[in-house]
Amino acid sequence: MKQFISSQDAESFQQLIDQALAYKSNPLKDNSLGKGKRMGLLFLNPSMRTRLSTEIAAKNLGMDVIIFNVGQDGWAFEFEDEAIMSGTSVEHVKDAAPILGKYFDVLGIRTFPSLKNKEDDYSELYINQFIKYAGVPVVSLESATLHPLQSLTDLITIQETFKEKRKPKIVLTWAPHVKALPQCVANSFSQWITGWGGADFTIAHPEDYELDTRFTKGASITFNQEEALRNADFVYVKNWSTYSDYGKIYCNDPQWMLTQEKIKLTNHAKIMHCLPVRRNVELSDEILDSKSSIVTQQATNRVWAAQSVLSEILKGI
Repeated sequence: MKQFISSQDAESFQQLIDQALAYKSNPLKDNSLGKGKRMGLLFLNPSMRTRLSTEIAAKNLGMDVIIFNVGQDGWAFEFEDEAIMSGTSVEHVKDAAPILGKYFDVLGIRTFPSLKNKEDDYSELYINQFIKYAGVPVVSLESATLHPLQSLTDLITIQETFKEKRKPKIVLTWAPHVKALPQCVANSFSQWITGWGGADFTIAHPEDYELDTRFTKGASITFNQEEALRNADFVYVKNWSTYSDYGKIYCNDPQWMLTQEKIKLTNHAKIMHCLPVRRNVELSDEILDSKSSIVTQQATNRVWAAQSVLSEILKGI
């Protein structure tokens, strides 16, 4: 594996899942694989689970890790080629990235969309500029449009939780939120689940919240949440802003919040969320604190997803 930006970088979903679960059973079994290698984790926006889990995963493999908060610990980057740098950006990525490529063997990059210009965000300029100029493998710690480590984690959690010999019914349902959020997690989850092909997959959301069809092809789409929830084995709850009229909140109907009453429509579904979660806005306390919730299990599995990916990266260095 030369980089990890989307599901398309995974040669085998199943191999990554199985390897992650093997690391969960024995975290230090490859603790010399990354000996003498250094990973840089660059954050252009805040993180808790992604930052900590990736650092733990890298150290489990024997790597040294350095974390750098861009814009707080150092200069703000310019990413546009041929930019006239007369504004607030002090250093161009084409000057910084090659140096980072000399300092580190692997770079993890976390960016965030502006939610103002769809073309700019969906071009993935920031992470692609690091790939272009760094000269070392780049791992996405979330980008403007995708969050592949989270989605691999989700598949790992589904596989270790679902033991029946049939395809699970998985529902991704939109939830209300207090502000406009990106489509990253929803896009990525859809891309991985449809690419996996091991599930009956439905996306439920209000009208006008359609996602980019590049990521949802193969999924059933409905505006009726209750219809989607019937007989579901897993329900993934996530908010996202509009895609067509980009970055807007048209509907914030609290009726879309998942409750115990709605779960009665499901097949005793396990409830998933990537965290952080706005309690009693996206999900009710009664669900998050119930036995149906597997959000802690999900978050724990972030370590093993990252460790599986990094081990594949290291094998190719």
